[in-house]
Amino acid sequence: MFLVTGGAGFIGSNLVASLVEQGKSVVVSDWLGHGDKWRNLAKHELEDIIKPEALPAFLAENADKLEGVFHMGAISATTETDGDALMENNFKLSKDLWHVCAKHSVPYIYASSAATYGGGEHGFDDEEDIDHLTKLQPLNGYGWSKQLFDRWVARRIENKEPQPPQWAGLKFFNVYGPNEYHKGGQASVAFHLFNQVMSGEAAKLFQSHHPDYSDGGQLRDFIAVEDCARVMMWLKDNPRVSGLFNVGTGQARSFVDLARAVFASMNRNENIKYVPTPENIRDKYQYFTEARMSKLKEAGYDHPFASLEEGVQRYVTEFLAQEDSYK
Repeated sequence: MFLVTGGAGFIGSNLVASLVEQGKSVVVSDWLGHGDKWRNLAKHELEDIIKPEALPAFLAENADKLEGVFHMGAISATTETDGDALMENNFKLSKDLWHVCAKHSVPYIYASSAATYGGGEHGFDDEEDIDHLTKLQPLNGYGWSKQLFDRWVARRIENKEPQPPQWAGLKFFNVYGPNEYHKGGQASVAFHLFNQVMSGEAAKLFQSHHPDYSDGGQLRDFIAVEDCARVMMWLKDNPRVSGLFNVGTGQARSFVDLARAVFASMNRNENIKYVPTPENIRDKYQYFTEARMSKLKEAGYDHPFASLEEGVQRYVTEFLAQEDSYK
């Protein structure tokens, strides 16, 4: 039995789909709320769905039955300003699950984030030693909460304190793909561009407020959610691999490239409008991210990542353009 926290969310539900496809028994811990988030799970056979507040009781009864814990649950909004909520959801829960997995010898794979790198002044190397992690300067509370747990784990490893038999922190970069629809403004730019074009509007991209980048020339490492799920499934099947790992393609692409991929997938002529970056995020805006992927490859992962054009084409034609867009 596998536990997936945040299993009704974007990355979590795609992981659930992969686990169920393998015939695994899956318990999801998440809030479904009043919207259509339940549709992210509707096609899959599940052992149970429990609210996060019921997680301690579930673990007390079932921790010794677990084959693995995938901790994807978090407040993932980069605009979240409630620091106490970020600590409770993104730091304390991560620590609690670590202790449970260490005590019961359960593999533990958790979501970190590329937001831990901040503006990228110190590069995008997924080193896990304390000195390196201390140098990173996240630009928002979400990134800091993820960074705080990465550093907490690094201290536990350095001090040789009890740890799960396998652990992996995954620094996801700019993920796009099916089942992100509940995320609203935090959904991928690919999703928003598709909807804008479908409604007959111009595709809206942010203007650049940095002298080194043209409008729409801001660079991101865009990765398809299927590739993220594939990495996690590979880790499940390779229990000797532990560490902090980037999960991106290793190739930064511009938002203009992304928009052109969406237009091409929809067979529409390009029509891009540049709008000012909102002032409340302008000073926290990342202009460049690119994952260093050598560490994961050296650990043995050799599956190629989808190019931006391949990933967007599949997302648009197999999901967004279909009557049923869920995976």
